[in-house]
Amino acid sequence: MISYEPLWKTMKNKGISSYRLLQMGIDNHTLQRLRDNDNITMITAEKLCTLLNCTIEDIVEFINDDSLR
Repeated sequence: MISYEPLWKTMKNKGISSYRLLQMGIDNHTLQRLRDNDNITMITAEKLCTLLNCTIEDIVEFINDDSLR
């Protein structure tokens, strides 16, 4: 399972709100996908990393769900 929990922690640590991401070019639909832990493109992930000056590990994590096997 993909989780964007690290994104919200990174944003909090950097003092960046969802509203600020909207101002920086991340659209509302994408923010909702992030809130819902839905898929985003790698282009969007790259844009988030650039805007937040962070690495991919700072915005997303993979949670191994053994129950899916």
